[in-house]
Amino acid sequence: MKSFEIKTKIYFGDNALDRLAELPYKKVLVITDPFVVESGMIRMITYRLDGSGIQYEIFQDVVPDPPVEKVVLGVKKLTEYKPQAIVAVGGGSAIDSAKAMKEFATKIEDLGEMPLIAIPTTSGTGSEVTSFSIITDSETHIKYPLVSDSLIPAEAILDAELVKSVPPAITADTGMDVLTHALEAYVSTASNEFSNALAEKAIEIVGVFLQRANFDGSDTHARQKMHVASCLAGLAFNSASLGLNHGMAHQLGANFHIPHGRANAILLPHIVQFNSDIDQNSRSRKEYLPSVRKYMHAARILGLNSFNEITTVRALVNWIQFIMKEMDVPFCVSQTGKVTKDEYMSKISSMADAALADACTATNPRVPTKQDVMRIYEEIW
Repeated sequence: MKSFEIKTKIYFGDNALDRLAELPYKKVLVITDPFVVESGMIRMITYRLDGSGIQYEIFQDVVPDPPVEKVVLGVKKLTEYKPQAIVAVGGGSAIDSAKAMKEFATKIEDLGEMPLIAIPTTSGTGSEVTSFSIITDSETHIKYPLVSDSLIPAEAILDAELVKSVPPAITADTGMDVLTHALEAYVSTASNEFSNALAEKAIEIVGVFLQRANFDGSDTHARQKMHVASCLAGLAFNSASLGLNHGMAHQLGANFHIPHGRANAILLPHIVQFNSDIDQNSRSRKEYLPSVRKYMHAARILGLNSFNEITTVRALVNWIQFIMKEMDVPFCVSQTGKVTKDEYMSKISSMADAALADACTATNPRVPTKQDVMRIYEEIW
Protein backbone atom coordinates (compact mmCIF):
# COMPACT_ATOMS: atom_id res chain seq x y z
CA MET A 1 0.00 0.00 0.00
CA LYS A 2 1.19 3.50 -0.84
CA SER A 3 -0.01 6.87 0.41
CA PHE A 4 0.40 10.51 -0.53
CA GLU A 5 -0.23 13.51 1.68
CA ILE A 6 0.58 17.21 1.66
CA LYS A 7 0.79 18.42 5.26
CA THR A 8 1.97 21.96 4.57
CA LYS A 9 -0.44 24.78 3.79
CA ILE A 10 1.20 26.82 1.04
CA TYR A 11 0.69 30.55 0.52
CA PHE A 12 1.99 31.88 -2.79
CA GLY A 13 1.54 34.63 -5.36
CA ASP A 14 1.33 38.39 -4.89
CA ASN A 15 1.52 39.61 -1.30
CA ALA A 16 1.93 36.10 0.11
CA LEU A 17 3.97 37.58 2.97
CA ASP A 18 0.82 39.27 4.24
CA ARG A 19 -0.02 35.89 5.75
CA LEU A 20 2.35 36.88 8.57
CA ALA A 21 -0.06 39.60 9.65
CA GLU A 22 -2.75 36.94 10.13
CA LEU A 23 -0.75 34.58 12.36
CA PRO A 24 -2.74 33.59 15.46
CA TYR A 25 0.31 33.63 17.74
CA LYS A 26 1.42 36.19 20.30
CA LYS A 27 5.08 35.15 20.49
CA VAL A 28 7.33 33.73 17.76
CA LEU A 29 11.03 33.06 17.26
CA VAL A 30 12.43 34.08 13.89
CA ILE A 31 15.30 31.82 12.80
CA THR A 32 17.44 33.15 9.96
CA ASP A 33 21.00 33.84 8.81
CA PRO A 34 23.17 36.97 9.15
CA PHE A 35 22.72 37.99 5.50
CA VAL A 36 18.94 38.21 5.79
CA VAL A 37 19.37 40.51 8.80
CA GLU A 38 22.28 42.62 7.52
CA SER A 39 20.74 43.11 4.06
CA GLY A 40 17.57 44.49 5.60
CA MET A 41 15.46 41.73 4.07
CA ILE A 42 14.33 40.77 7.56
CA ARG A 43 12.27 43.97 7.70
CA MET A 44 9.87 42.45 5.18
CA ILE A 45 9.09 39.94 7.92
CA THR A 46 9.31 42.02 11.08
CA TYR A 47 7.19 44.98 9.98
CA ARG A 48 4.28 42.63 9.40
CA LEU A 49 4.79 41.05 12.83
CA ASP A 50 5.07 44.52 14.39
CA GLY A 51 1.87 45.60 12.68
CA SER A 52 -0.02 42.71 14.24
CA GLY A 53 1.48 43.17 17.69
CA ILE A 54 3.25 39.81 17.58
CA GLN A 55 6.18 39.60 19.99
CA TYR A 56 9.33 38.15 18.45
CA GLU A 57 13.06 37.65 18.85
CA ILE A 58 15.54 36.88 16.07
CA PHE A 59 18.03 34.01 16.17
CA GLN A 60 20.46 34.63 13.31
CA ASP A 61 23.32 32.27 14.12
CA VAL A 62 22.74 30.09 11.05
CA VAL A 63 25.53 29.11 8.65
CA PRO A 64 25.67 26.98 5.47
CA ASP A 65 25.78 23.20 5.94
CA PRO A 66 24.28 23.57 9.45
CA PRO A 67 26.73 22.11 11.99
CA VAL A 68 25.55 20.30 15.09
CA GLU A 69 26.94 22.97 17.42
CA LYS A 70 24.80 25.70 15.81
CA VAL A 71 21.73 23.51 16.14
CA VAL A 72 22.51 23.13 19.85
CA LEU A 73 22.58 26.92 20.26
CA GLY A 74 19.18 27.15 18.59
CA VAL A 75 17.76 24.45 20.83
CA LYS A 76 18.95 26.42 23.86
CA LYS A 77 17.28 29.57 22.52
CA LEU A 78 13.98 27.76 21.90
CA THR A 79 13.84 26.18 25.34
CA GLU A 80 14.61 29.53 26.99
CA TYR A 81 12.34 31.76 24.87
CA LYS A 82 9.45 29.27 24.57
CA PRO A 83 7.72 30.74 21.49
CA GLN A 84 4.30 29.64 20.32
CA ALA A 85 5.61 29.24 16.76
CA ILE A 86 8.82 29.41 14.72
CA VAL A 87 9.27 31.50 11.58
CA ALA A 88 12.23 30.25 9.50
CA VAL A 89 13.47 32.74 6.91
CA GLY A 90 16.27 31.94 4.48
CA GLY A 91 17.65 29.28 2.18
CA GLY A 92 17.81 25.57 2.86
CA SER A 93 20.33 26.00 5.68
CA ALA A 94 18.04 28.29 7.69
CA ILE A 95 14.98 26.12 7.21
CA ASP A 96 16.88 22.87 7.85
CA SER A 97 18.39 24.42 10.99
CA ALA A 98 14.97 25.48 12.25
CA LYS A 99 13.58 21.99 11.64
CA ALA A 100 16.40 20.33 13.58
CA MET A 101 16.25 22.87 16.40
CA LYS A 102 12.53 22.35 16.81
CA GLU A 103 12.85 18.55 16.64
CA PHE A 104 15.43 18.38 19.43
CA ALA A 105 13.96 21.16 21.56
CA THR A 106 10.52 19.51 21.69
CA LYS A 107 12.13 16.24 22.75
CA ILE A 108 13.96 17.98 25.60
CA GLU A 109 11.05 20.04 26.88
CA ASP A 110 7.28 20.24 26.44
CA LEU A 111 6.90 23.32 24.24
CA GLY A 112 3.44 22.55 22.91
CA GLU A 113 2.73 22.18 19.21
CA MET A 114 5.00 25.10 18.19
CA PRO A 115 4.30 25.01 14.43
CA LEU A 116 7.03 25.94 11.94
CA ILE A 117 6.33 28.53 9.24
CA ALA A 118 8.96 28.31 6.49
CA ILE A 119 9.73 31.29 4.24
CA PRO A 120 12.36 30.44 1.60
CA THR A 121 14.59 33.21 0.23
CA THR A 122 16.03 31.02 -2.54
CA SER A 123 14.24 28.87 -5.11
CA GLY A 124 15.99 25.56 -4.77
CA THR A 125 15.82 23.30 -1.74
CA GLY A 126 12.09 22.73 -1.37
CA SER A 127 12.80 22.39 2.34
CA GLU A 128 9.65 24.35 3.13
CA VAL A 129 7.50 21.28 2.38
CA THR A 130 9.73 18.29 3.16
CA SER A 131 10.32 15.93 6.06
CA PHE A 132 14.10 16.19 5.62
CA SER A 133 16.75 18.19 7.43
CA ILE A 134 20.48 17.85 6.75
CA ILE A 135 22.93 18.68 9.54
CA THR A 136 26.71 18.35 9.49
CA ASP A 137 29.29 17.02 11.92
CA SER A 138 31.99 19.67 11.43
CA GLU A 139 34.70 17.39 12.84
CA THR A 140 34.09 14.32 10.68
CA HIS A 141 32.66 16.27 7.70
CA ILE A 142 29.74 13.86 7.54
CA LYS A 143 26.26 15.07 6.67
CA TYR A 144 23.44 13.42 8.59
CA PRO A 145 19.91 13.50 7.15
CA LEU A 146 17.10 13.70 9.68
CA VAL A 147 13.88 12.25 8.27
CA SER A 148 10.59 12.51 10.13
CA ASP A 149 7.07 13.74 9.40
CA SER A 150 7.43 15.91 12.49
CA LEU A 151 9.97 18.01 10.52
CA ILE A 152 7.42 19.06 7.90
CA PRO A 153 6.56 22.77 8.27
CA ALA A 154 2.95 23.60 9.05
CA GLU A 155 2.98 26.49 6.58
CA ALA A 156 5.12 27.69 3.69
CA ILE A 157 5.09 31.22 2.33
CA LEU A 158 6.37 31.63 -1.23
CA ASP A 159 6.83 35.30 -2.09
CA ALA A 160 8.94 36.32 -5.09
CA GLU A 161 9.81 39.64 -3.41
CA LEU A 162 12.28 37.73 -1.25
CA VAL A 163 14.21 36.29 -4.20
CA LYS A 164 14.42 39.35 -6.46
CA SER A 165 17.87 40.28 -5.13
CA VAL A 166 19.35 36.77 -5.35
CA PRO A 167 22.46 37.09 -7.57
CA PRO A 168 22.71 35.15 -10.87
CA ALA A 169 25.21 32.56 -9.59
CA ILE A 170 22.97 31.55 -6.69
CA THR A 171 19.89 31.63 -8.91
CA ALA A 172 21.68 29.20 -11.23
CA ASP A 173 22.87 26.90 -8.45
CA THR A 174 19.49 26.73 -6.72
CA GLY A 175 17.67 26.34 -10.03
CA MET A 176 19.84 23.36 -10.91
CA ASP A 177 18.98 21.97 -7.47
CA VAL A 178 15.29 22.17 -8.44
CA LEU A 179 15.97 20.29 -11.68
CA THR A 180 17.97 17.63 -9.84
CA HIS A 181 15.22 17.17 -7.24
CA ALA A 182 12.62 16.77 -9.97
CA LEU A 183 14.64 14.35 -12.12
CA GLU A 184 15.77 12.22 -9.18
CA ALA A 185 12.25 12.00 -7.77
CA TYR A 186 10.96 11.14 -11.25
CA VAL A 187 13.26 8.13 -11.74
CA SER A 188 13.31 7.06 -8.07
CA THR A 189 12.35 3.47 -7.31
CA ALA A 190 9.81 4.91 -4.86
CA SER A 191 8.13 7.21 -7.39
CA ASN A 192 4.37 7.13 -7.83
CA GLU A 193 1.71 8.80 -9.94
CA PHE A 194 1.41 11.79 -7.60
CA SER A 195 5.14 12.42 -7.27
CA ASN A 196 5.54 11.97 -11.03
CA ALA A 197 2.95 14.64 -11.78
CA LEU A 198 4.67 17.10 -9.43
CA ALA A 199 8.12 16.30 -10.86
CA GLU A 200 6.92 16.67 -14.45
CA LYS A 201 5.46 20.11 -13.77
CA ALA A 202 8.64 21.21 -11.98
CA ILE A 203 10.75 20.08 -14.96
CA GLU A 204 8.48 21.96 -17.35
CA ILE A 205 8.71 25.20 -15.34
CA VAL A 206 12.50 24.94 -15.02
CA GLY A 207 12.80 24.50 -18.77
CA VAL A 208 10.87 27.70 -19.43
CA PHE A 209 11.80 30.00 -16.55
CA LEU A 210 15.20 29.15 -15.01
CA GLN A 211 17.30 30.99 -17.58
CA ARG A 212 14.89 33.94 -17.52
CA ALA A 213 15.25 34.23 -13.75
CA ASN A 214 19.03 33.89 -14.05
CA PHE A 215 19.45 36.52 -16.76
CA ASP A 216 17.03 39.07 -15.26
CA GLY A 217 16.54 38.96 -11.51
CA SER A 218 13.83 41.61 -11.71
CA ASP A 219 11.64 39.31 -13.83
CA THR A 220 9.12 38.76 -11.05
CA HIS A 221 7.03 36.36 -13.12
CA ALA A 222 10.01 34.06 -13.74
CA ARG A 223 11.08 34.35 -10.10
CA GLN A 224 7.62 33.38 -8.87
CA LYS A 225 7.46 30.44 -11.28
CA MET A 226 10.84 29.13 -10.08
CA HIS A 227 9.72 29.56 -6.46
CA VAL A 228 6.71 27.37 -7.23
CA ALA A 229 8.84 24.86 -9.17
CA SER A 230 11.13 24.49 -6.17
CA CYS A 231 8.15 23.74 -3.96
CA LEU A 232 6.67 21.25 -6.46
CA ALA A 233 10.00 19.42 -6.72
CA GLY A 234 10.21 19.38 -2.92
CA LEU A 235 6.77 17.78 -2.69
CA ALA A 236 7.83 15.25 -5.34
CA PHE A 237 10.96 14.09 -3.58
CA ASN A 238 9.32 14.21 -0.17
CA SER A 239 7.08 11.45 -1.49
CA ALA A 240 9.52 9.59 -3.77
CA SER A 241 12.90 10.39 -2.17
CA LEU A 242 15.98 11.07 -4.30
CA GLY A 243 18.99 9.12 -5.55
CA LEU A 244 22.72 8.79 -6.06
CA ASN A 245 23.09 12.39 -7.29
CA HIS A 246 22.25 13.69 -3.84
CA GLY A 247 24.08 10.89 -2.07
CA MET A 248 27.28 11.99 -3.82
CA ALA A 249 26.60 15.74 -3.67
CA HIS A 250 26.24 15.62 0.11
CA GLN A 251 29.86 14.47 0.35
CA LEU A 252 31.12 17.30 -1.88
CA GLY A 253 29.40 19.80 0.36
CA ALA A 254 30.51 18.26 3.64
CA ASN A 255 34.15 17.83 2.61
CA PHE A 256 34.81 20.85 0.39
CA HIS A 257 31.92 23.28 1.07
CA ILE A 258 30.84 23.25 -2.56
CA PRO A 259 27.34 24.81 -2.62
CA HIS A 260 24.74 22.07 -2.69
CA GLY A 261 23.00 23.11 -5.91
CA ARG A 262 26.34 23.48 -7.69
CA ALA A 263 27.48 20.04 -6.54
CA ASN A 264 24.23 18.57 -7.82
CA ALA A 265 24.63 20.34 -11.17
CA ILE A 266 28.18 19.06 -11.68
CA LEU A 267 27.04 15.50 -11.02
CA LEU A 268 23.72 15.56 -12.88
CA PRO A 269 24.86 14.82 -16.47
CA HIS A 270 27.04 11.96 -15.22
CA ILE A 271 24.27 10.48 -13.06
CA VAL A 272 21.74 10.60 -15.92
CA GLN A 273 24.21 8.67 -18.07
CA PHE A 274 24.98 6.17 -15.28
CA ASN A 275 21.31 5.56 -14.46
CA SER A 276 20.49 5.10 -18.15
CA ASP A 277 23.38 2.70 -18.77
CA ILE A 278 23.04 3.60 -22.41
CA ASP A 279 25.77 4.15 -24.97
CA GLN A 280 26.93 3.17 -28.43
CA ASN A 281 27.54 -0.40 -27.26
CA SER A 282 23.91 -0.82 -26.22
CA ARG A 283 22.33 -0.30 -29.64
CA SER A 284 21.54 -4.00 -29.92
CA ARG A 285 19.47 -4.04 -26.74
CA LYS A 286 15.78 -4.84 -26.97
CA GLU A 287 15.04 -3.44 -23.52
CA TYR A 288 16.56 -0.60 -21.54
CA LEU A 289 16.41 0.16 -17.84
CA PRO A 290 13.06 1.63 -16.67
CA SER A 291 14.76 4.96 -15.96
CA VAL A 292 15.44 5.41 -19.69
CA ARG A 293 11.73 5.76 -20.41
CA LYS A 294 11.43 8.35 -17.65
CA TYR A 295 14.42 10.35 -18.90
CA MET A 296 12.99 10.23 -22.43
CA HIS A 297 9.71 11.67 -21.20
CA ALA A 298 11.53 14.38 -19.24
CA ALA A 299 13.43 15.26 -22.42
CA ARG A 300 10.18 15.58 -24.34
CA ILE A 301 8.72 17.84 -21.64
CA LEU A 302 11.73 20.08 -22.29
CA GLY A 303 11.02 20.01 -26.02
CA LEU A 304 13.85 17.63 -26.87
CA ASN A 305 12.35 15.27 -29.43
CA SER A 306 14.70 12.65 -30.82
CA PHE A 307 14.37 9.38 -32.67
CA ASN A 308 15.49 6.67 -30.25
CA GLU A 309 16.55 5.98 -26.68
CA ILE A 310 20.23 6.77 -27.13
CA THR A 311 19.78 10.10 -28.92
CA THR A 312 16.98 11.23 -26.58
CA VAL A 313 18.94 10.55 -23.38
CA ARG A 314 21.96 12.23 -24.93
CA ALA A 315 19.80 15.21 -25.85
CA LEU A 316 18.78 15.51 -22.19
CA VAL A 317 22.40 15.36 -21.03
CA ASN A 318 23.39 17.92 -23.66
CA TRP A 319 20.54 20.23 -22.61
CA ILE A 320 21.65 20.07 -18.96
CA GLN A 321 25.21 20.94 -19.96
CA PHE A 322 23.97 23.71 -22.28
CA ILE A 323 22.03 25.56 -19.58
CA MET A 324 24.94 25.11 -17.17
CA LYS A 325 27.22 26.78 -19.70
CA GLU A 326 24.70 29.55 -20.38
CA MET A 327 24.50 30.31 -16.65
CA ASP A 328 28.25 29.95 -15.97
CA VAL A 329 27.80 26.95 -13.68
CA PRO A 330 31.08 24.99 -13.31
CA PHE A 331 31.21 21.69 -15.20
CA CYS A 332 33.69 20.05 -12.82
CA VAL A 333 35.00 20.23 -9.26
CA SER A 334 38.35 21.72 -10.29
CA GLN A 335 36.53 24.78 -11.66
CA THR A 336 35.02 25.55 -8.25
CA GLY A 337 38.42 26.43 -6.75
CA LYS A 338 37.40 24.77 -3.48
CA VAL A 339 39.99 21.99 -3.30
CA THR A 340 43.31 20.83 -4.72
CA LYS A 341 43.49 17.73 -6.91
CA ASP A 342 45.59 15.80 -4.40
CA GLU A 343 43.22 16.51 -1.54
CA TYR A 344 40.20 15.67 -3.68
CA MET A 345 41.60 12.39 -4.98
CA SER A 346 42.67 11.35 -1.48
CA LYS A 347 39.06 11.51 -0.28
CA ILE A 348 37.34 9.74 -3.16
CA SER A 349 37.28 6.35 -1.47
CA SER A 350 35.83 7.62 1.82
CA MET A 351 33.34 9.82 -0.05
CA ALA A 352 32.21 6.81 -2.06
CA ASP A 353 31.57 4.85 1.13
CA ALA A 354 29.57 7.73 2.59
CA ALA A 355 27.61 8.23 -0.65
CA LEU A 356 26.62 4.55 -0.72
CA ALA A 357 25.49 4.79 2.92
CA ASP A 358 23.52 8.00 2.30
CA ALA A 359 19.77 7.50 2.67
CA CYS A 360 19.11 9.18 -0.69
CA THR A 361 21.09 6.57 -2.60
CA ALA A 362 18.75 3.76 -1.52
CA THR A 363 16.09 4.76 -4.08
CA ASN A 364 18.43 5.30 -7.02
CA PRO A 365 17.07 3.46 -10.10
CA ARG A 366 20.37 1.68 -10.77
CA VAL A 367 22.25 0.10 -7.85
CA PRO A 368 25.82 1.47 -7.83
CA THR A 369 28.96 -0.27 -6.65
CA LYS A 370 31.76 1.50 -4.84
CA GLN A 371 33.80 1.33 -8.06
CA ASP A 372 30.96 3.03 -9.96
CA VAL A 373 30.82 5.88 -7.45
CA MET A 374 34.58 6.32 -7.35
CA ARG A 375 34.68 6.42 -11.14
CA ILE A 376 32.04 9.16 -11.24
CA TYR A 377 33.92 11.17 -8.59
CA GLU A 378 37.05 10.85 -10.72
CA GLU A 379 35.15 11.90 -13.88
CA ILE A 380 33.82 15.09 -12.32
CA TRP A 381 37.22 16.33 -11.11
